[in-house]
Amino acid sequence: MSEFTEHIQQELIQPIILLVDREEPAGEQHGIAAAALASVQAFLGDPENPDWREWASGHFGKTVRRADAKMFAKVLAAFPDHVLATAGEASAVGLPPMPAAELPKLLAKLQVSGTQLPPGEPLPPQSLSIVLNASLEMSTGKAAAQAAHALFAWLLEAKPAVAEAWAADGFPLGILELPAKEFRKGARKSAGPVIQDAGRTEIEPGSTTAYVIVAKAK
Repeated sequence: MSEFTEHIQQELIQPIILLVDREEPAGEQHGIAAAALASVQAFLGDPENPDWREWASGHFGKTVRRADAKMFAKVLAAFPDHVLATAGEASAVGLPPMPAAELPKLLAKLQVSGTQLPPGEPLPPQSLSIVLNASLEMSTGKAAAQAAHALFAWLLEAKPAVAEAWAADGFPLGILELPAKEFRKGARKSAGPVIQDAGRTEIEPGSTTAYVIVAKAK
């Protein structure tokens, strides 16, 4: 077994399950925001779980998987430690980190690639927003994972009082999609790290994908 293969098998990943209703799917921005919120709310709901510390010390990998309404209900029932996050029309489940090679069968059979939601209505502006690099033309699933990376990275670096105020306000979250030039320009004012993708799926390694911005109080 190569060192790379062994590393992948031992790697902890956080499963995020996005509800993709077959008849009335949520809009894309709503789904992306729900997935990102599911990631951080799962952590905030159980920060003393030792797996979080080990996971966050690495690349805090995530796997965003889609489920129709029937499978989504099964996930809710099967994992009592889940966190259910909502954003507009969308819902997503966040779970604690677990070994990538040992995902429960119910999760492992849920699809990752090809997750796409219709454009739908954009989310209203919020005090905190995730900015996505629209020039990369990421699928909904890929964009959701990158948004979750950006939001979690911001949370780890944010002052406790700022994060607590955001949570107390109900976790308001907007999604902005900017072309490459505006994305790079806005990154200078980001409130957290600018996420670079490892390039395992969809886009080139090192591509800058997402960051968080916080609106100044008036």
